[in-house]
Amino acid sequence: MASILDEDRTCEILARLGRSSRAIAEGTPEDTSARQPVHTVYGGAHLFRCDISAKLGATALGGIRHYAPDPKTFADAMGLGPSGGHDLGAAADRLSDGVYARVIEKLEREPVEDFRVDFEDGYGQRSDAEEDGHAVAVAEQLALGMERGTLPPFVGLRIKPLTEESGRRAVRTLDLCIGTLAARTGGTLPSGFVVTLPKVSSPEQVACLVDLLEMLESHAGMAPGSLRLELMIETPQSILDPRGAVALPALVAAARGRCRGAHFGTYDYTAQLGITAAHQTHTHAACDFARHVVQVSLAGTRVMISDGATTVLPTPPHRAGPHGPSLTARQQEENRRTVHAAWRLHADNVRSSLRHGIYQGWDLSPGQLPARYAAVFAFFLEGRLEAGARLKAFVDAAARTAMRGNVFDDAATAHGLINFFLRGIRCGALTEREALDAGVTLEELRGRSFATIAAGRHARPPGGG
Repeated sequence: MASILDEDRTCEILARLGRSSRAIAEGTPEDTSARQPVHTVYGGAHLFRCDISAKLGATALGGIRHYAPDPKTFADAMGLGPSGGHDLGAAADRLSDGVYARVIEKLEREPVEDFRVDFEDGYGQRSDAEEDGHAVAVAEQLALGMERGTLPPFVGLRIKPLTEESGRRAVRTLDLCIGTLAARTGGTLPSGFVVTLPKVSSPEQVACLVDLLEMLESHAGMAPGSLRLELMIETPQSILDPRGAVALPALVAAARGRCRGAHFGTYDYTAQLGITAAHQTHTHAACDFARHVVQVSLAGTRVMISDGATTVLPTPPHRAGPHGPSLTARQQEENRRTVHAAWRLHADNVRSSLRHGIYQGWDLSPGQLPARYAAVFAFFLEGRLEAGARLKAFVDAAARTAMRGNVFDDAATAHGLINFFLRGIRCGALTEREALDAGVTLEELRGRSFATIAAGRHARPPGGG
């Protein structure tokens, strides 16, 4: 059949497509090798100590021993049993046992993945002299934690907003803390260190923080780019700018390559929309809209997304004094019901985030750690077999293309399945051995690239040496 398209003009048009595709790829440099913590624990700066992770873990373990001393009680409290919509038949007991054991192990080994020393909402209003003292004390504790190896894998500061009202105070706290830390450590930062900027409403605020971080690096002898930042997405202006355009790309661009994460603040955001306190829930439709905008804006980039907090804490209403009478049976039962209900709510919210494809969220107290890890671990354990079967099918298909000479075109989906296993392994929900059923070797899994796996299958087709 005769072609009627001009060949030179067609090549010119297709070349434009190539340039466009390369520009998109360069603008969304996804880094799947970086570990993303499953949570960020926020705690007031006045309470921070270098061994905070171990202390929070011990408190969380104490809560489990008291309110869920066996796998079945734990699973029922977290909504993992039939009443929670997880009726898995004979597999239910295995799931409960597996989740329970792995949560205990996690809380003993690495109870906190990311901790944010808070100089904002969790800190309160204090005198300048008091905050100056805490800024220096936090730096000294961070340095001590680095020396002793007691800090979580990720740690950082949340300063006050860079507004007219609190900007100068935020800058002074940042200056004192980073300056003192650099003096104690010779300019070395803790692993995964980040500065969190709350209540972002304009790119200028982000740009100002970057200018400050550059000055700190220069004066403290740090390598350029050492100080990374995270954005708190908790104002309407951080979702849509005054012209109605999506705000996130401009905010991230203003960070000039330093932005590591975007954290959604559920309750500040809903409050600014005029939603009353009784309806400021994690699953409100307004929050879902904001999450979707954030996800679409940051898809394929290096910016990690974190969901907001559950503010209902598992705090028992009755406490026995050190020398007072013991709690009655009724009071003990009220405590148990209160803690279980708060665990269940938090676990439900974590599951909701995971269903949205958001793998990180806030925790506000050690009592929330059991629910965080229970929901995350169950998510990976429940999905392991299906994800493994799908990945194995993709690997087998990639191997068959070596014989047929075709191009395997589902690499993106397979890559997502590899990330499923990598996330599960990194947080302790899955073991590396549990990924072998997916038809990949441990070396291939650690390579984090389905394209590499497929290329290897082309080089070594089934039955080949």
